[in-house]
Amino acid sequence: MPTDQPIRVLILGASYGSLLAAKLMLAGHSSTLVCRPATAALINAEGVRVRMPVKGQASPVEVDSRRFPGRVDARAPAQVNPADYPLVVLAMQEPQYADPAVRRLLQAVAAARVPCLSLMNMPPLPYLARLPGVALQACRASYTDAGVWDGFDPALVALCSPDPQAVRPAGQPANVLEVRLATNFKSAPFGHGAHTDLLRRLEADIDAARHDAGTGAGAGPIELPVKLKVHDNVFVPLAKWSMLMAGNYRCVHADGMRPIERAVHGDLEASRGIYEWVAALCRQLGARDEDLVPFDKYAHAARSLVNPSSVARAVYGGAAHVERVDRLVQTIAAQRGLSHPVIDQTVSLIDARLADNRRQVA
Repeated sequence: MPTDQPIRVLILGASYGSLLAAKLMLAGHSSTLVCRPATAALINAEGVRVRMPVKGQASPVEVDSRRFPGRVDARAPAQVNPADYPLVVLAMQEPQYADPAVRRLLQAVAAARVPCLSLMNMPPLPYLARLPGVALQACRASYTDAGVWDGFDPALVALCSPDPQAVRPAGQPANVLEVRLATNFKSAPFGHGAHTDLLRRLEADIDAARHDAGTGAGAGPIELPVKLKVHDNVFVPLAKWSMLMAGNYRCVHADGMRPIERAVHGDLEASRGIYEWVAALCRQLGARDEDLVPFDKYAHAARSLVNPSSVARAVYGGAAHVERVDRLVQTIAAQRGLSHPVIDQTVSLIDARLADNRRQVA
């Protein structure tokens, strides 16, 4: 592909995926968001609007896709051909890939041999195949439908740590997204250099993009947060596991869900212990100290996370399935003869809540 031509990216998922789509659009590239037909119709009529905090600005800056040269459109799963795109981004939560229409699209992605960048907290099984010493068969039980990943070439699957926190604000249309924690996407490389080079071009273009927010005469274009950072090894996205296990999954409490901030700071030393234990597991897999995030930096960021995690909201909202990073971490640790009592307790608690949810809808 000529380096001066815009890149068209297929993004499965229009909620969290809208954040990356907005960043690509500002950089002059285009995205197709795969979502439900009603959401697709709304996005095609009114675009996407992403609000993000910017240092020095009194209120969040809104990026409106209708104002920029990069194009964002939306389609239902059956309306896209993945072979038309040089890159596919997986931005749905893992249980959504078991939906029959999405499953068929994912199988078409695998057959087309298009490189896939995952923004899921739950790493796709083909990505795990790139980690030395991980027994994949034992990990399959952690997935809602492990079979959806069977046709993928591991070299064509990379994981990007979805560190930025973003939500759809209550009472707002489905094409509006609000960024609560404006950190960066941290990507592992692909197994082929040409595909990683494509990511590095997107990284450079996103980094160079500026936004005219209309903040006043003479203010000029501003730099927006949330960048794409492409790293040189497959272990960098594993840094998110410590955060998830110390914070997000501990929002699921026996007495109900609690905010991430409370899960982390309610007993800071207990949180530190869990965080460091998971970090040590990541080092056993091959991560380096510089690939991981120090606990104190994470704990500081968690102060701003005043809502329960999405997994907790789903568990207590009646979901039959959620992303089970907790079970995956437990399984991979057990392969090395390791266990942690708090993680075991978390897995058991989520197992019980999901079983109750499934009984209620049976």
